[in-house]
Amino acid sequence: MPKRGYHHGNLRQALVEAALALIEEKGPTGFTLTEAAKKAGVTPAAVYRHFDGREALIAEAARQGYEIFADVVQYAYDTGQPSALAAFEATGRAYLAFARKYPGHYIAMFESGISVNSDPDLAAVANRARAVLEQAAQDLSQHIPPEKRPPPAMFSAHIWALSHGVVELFARNSPGTQSPFSPEDILESGIGVYLRGLGLLPPDT
Repeated sequence: MPKRGYHHGNLRQALVEAALALIEEKGPTGFTLTEAAKKAGVTPAAVYRHFDGREALIAEAARQGYEIFADVVQYAYDTGQPSALAAFEATGRAYLAFARKYPGHYIAMFESGISVNSDPDLAAVANRARAVLEQAAQDLSQHIPPEKRPPPAMFSAHIWALSHGVVELFARNSPGTQSPFSPEDILESGIGVYLRGLGLLPPDT
């Protein structure tokens, strides 16, 4: 008689959840498919019915993370309307909030070495998230004279990089990176400096 695991009601998702827990605990390269199978309560052979290796499993975790991330930044963008400035700042804060709430997904997305182009579905949802950030940047950049206006993709990339740096250095309890300021305050002040440099905020804001 086959093991119970072969008849798992949602084996594919159970394996993703197991992988996310192991990623948080051991990092994206610190676990095996056998460990993921054991945590999901199935045999190792059952894993290969859905994933052809650990990278494929992590890529699916990353894809689901980007789905959540895209929804989070879209919500932030929408709730900031009609103010282009509020919408833009909200998308930056949403990045930090996502990393705090979904650490396993965040690691799978940004620290696993999985390329977003490794799978068409992963690439599509990553592009959807990026498009929201670029739209927020484009809305705000309309207030900058054309000759001084950075391309929206560059504008949003700067804030994405700033947000990512704050997460990595100050929101993940990295050794030797203690700060007297909260990650939220560091990100907000950093975005403020950037926007003042573009003339989008007055000097005393």
